[in-house]
Amino acid sequence: MKLLQSLILPPLSAVYRAVTRTRLTAYRRGWLSVSQLAAPVISVGNLTTGGTGKTPLVEWVCRIAANKGLGSATSELKHEATGTSRKVCVLTRGYGRANPQSQVVVSDGTRLLAAPGESGDEPYLLAKNLLGSAAVIANPDRAAAGAWAMKNLGSEVFVLDDGFQHLELSRNLDIVTIDATNPWGGGSLLPYGRLREPRAGLARADCVVITRTEQVADISRMTEEIRRLIPDVPVFFSRMVTSGIRASDGSIIDESILRSQRVAAFCGVGNPESFFEHLRREGYSPSLTRAFADHHNYTQADIDGLVKDAKNSGETILLTTAKDALKFSGLDVGLPCYVVNIQIEIDNPANLVELISNAASQQRLP
Repeated sequence: MKLLQSLILPPLSAVYRAVTRTRLTAYRRGWLSVSQLAAPVISVGNLTTGGTGKTPLVEWVCRIAANKGLGSATSELKHEATGTSRKVCVLTRGYGRANPQSQVVVSDGTRLLAAPGESGDEPYLLAKNLLGSAAVIANPDRAAAGAWAMKNLGSEVFVLDDGFQHLELSRNLDIVTIDATNPWGGGSLLPYGRLREPRAGLARADCVVITRTEQVADISRMTEEIRRLIPDVPVFFSRMVTSGIRASDGSIIDESILRSQRVAAFCGVGNPESFFEHLRREGYSPSLTRAFADHHNYTQADIDGLVKDAKNSGETILLTTAKDALKFSGLDVGLPCYVVNIQIEIDNPANLVELISNAASQQRLP
């Protein structure tokens, strides 16, 4: 199979490169039109497919853009909000939802208005975590969704989720995430590698946030490469931290008790090994790990097989991500299953906070 892939996929990547280059050139030269909303737009995106820690950063950016302040239980930094809060709206495509071409208002900022299947798992989690701070709309036409949100929700600032390649919409700030554990997606473009566009595309970035630095012993070589590509662009470093572990009823679990138990871990995310390594760094030792495809929809057979293997190996507890927990709600799980909530923590975030706040404060005429 690997030999077959090595023969077939590189030519397809060459075709993908040609198409991508043509598209980028068309936007750069004005052959394709760019929409502009009458409100600031902040994009959070990446160069590669798969999990780069982008979603936790979107949530972090929304809180700053909303002027709600920033506080973390794992950091002594406290950024206090000043002035009037802003009405923020996340614009996202909503991958994996039932009707991907439709518009779904996942949240108006105060209420959840759609189920995970209607909205997609990541938009639903964003909407749930950002209640009181940001609305969330899933629509492949981000410009149309933004115009609707301004008219119907009074949205004043937009955060474009997974927006770096969404060149159809103008933005005030382009934030690019790069995963320290796999920064260049294997070095090749899709489908042979995981790069969505060549590394030179970083030239469009206004700043870079390197994620999961805690999982890499030395990031100096990667940082040098980034600075070579974009010497004058700010680079920030971040890590993922556990913000709590919860049971299915939402109650908080004492982590010290769990660390003494035999646990099994499973997930269906873009970078599953990063989740398992996160658990190891947090003091857990999952003796059984199981990775499913990203956005996997779990069946009872999936859960039954997982529980059977865990019991056979002597594990008494299952650990998974908040995104995965949405996908097996209502299924019978034969072992206690706890959700690990993960958030992003950024080194010396003051400059990034300033960049976001300045972008969110910019005015645009209709």
